[in-house]
Amino acid sequence: MKEKNTPSLKRPEVIFLSFFGVGFSPWAPGTVGTLATLPFLYFLGLFKPPFFLFIPFLVVATVASCIIAEIVQKKLELHDPGWIVMDEVLGMCTAWLFIQNYHWSHLLIMFGLFRLFDIFKVWPATYFDKQVTHGYGTIVDDIISGIYAGAVYYLLHYFSLLPNF
Repeated sequence: MKEKNTPSLKRPEVIFLSFFGVGFSPWAPGTVGTLATLPFLYFLGLFKPPFFLFIPFLVVATVASCIIAEIVQKKLELHDPGWIVMDEVLGMCTAWLFIQNYHWSHLLIMFGLFRLFDIFKVWPATYFDKQVTHGYGTIVDDIISGIYAGAVYYLLHYFSLLPNF
């Protein structure tokens, strides 16, 4: 008999939340989930889109992720399992809104900043990570980390502390 809280990649909601199975990486699933976002953001950056066009996508994806994460976590009786990496994907996409130079090196800098803020969880991300026990808390702490990473990146760029390619 299958264990109650074992996710299955046969379920579309698990595929979505694990970002097509990336979250089941045996090594640092959050980092791998964030890395899996980079090719998409790099190719999107080649078109140099205005950031505000990306915001409706992020809002819809965030709301959907919160709802789906809540349903799945209740069903499997889990809280913020490591295989859910859609939060890292959305957090990195949020940080990307602040990008000023679409060169791959800037994307790697943004990746590093996002992982730093995601790991250390600066308030209010800690509140959502520790105190909010439903799908909203699972997703939103990474959105906040993405905002922090993007803001620091923007300041580094503004003060010309980043390479300009």
